[in-house]
Amino acid sequence: MWEPRTRLGQLVKEGKIRTIDEVFAANMLIKEPEIVDALLPNLKQELLSINIVQRQTDAGEVSQFQAVVALGNEDGYVGIGIGKARQVRQAIEKAVREAKLNITPVRRGCGSWRCSCDEPHSVPFVVEGKSGSVVVRLIPAPKGVGLVAGDVAKAILRLAGIKDVWTKTFGDTRTTLNFALATYNALRNTYRFKI
Repeated sequence: MWEPRTRLGQLVKEGKIRTIDEVFAANMLIKEPEIVDALLPNLKQELLSINIVQRQTDAGEVSQFQAVVALGNEDGYVGIGIGKARQVRQAIEKAVREAKLNITPVRRGCGSWRCSCDEPHSVPFVVEGKSGSVVVRLIPAPKGVGLVAGDVAKAILRLAGIKDVWTKTFGDTRTTLNFALATYNALRNTYRFKI
């Protein structure tokens, strides 16, 4: 049984907070993955990449596996996480825990002038995300276009609940981690606006 260690965890366990929308409306920080398990029970996860990484120590090189996992409920929430461990399974578990802590709401809409259906199937406006050298621009598309994106971006957009979007990418998109983080940052930016 889960014992909450934070105030938010206690509020969720007592039933005072029932939806994840209340957590984001109150601008609270999620520090326990069990909170996400309780509020978003139907999360789907997808392994984006697994690599062998090495770090230099006094005794030589230490090899570890690095896993990149995306998760979402296909209805406006998405998270991404990176985990490193000596075993593949532990790396994936760490990545899933981090992805739950990084979960973020995604604003969806119908921002394309070619489609006026008023259903949340695309992004509401052009958004951009950056990570490393990779820049991903998400452009609203009319219904029926589908996800015009690379495989990594497609997986993240599908988990976020976006059905139609055009993408334009710059930089080295072969770097799966940066491509995934740039797409995630673009989705996060649907809730940011500059004046």
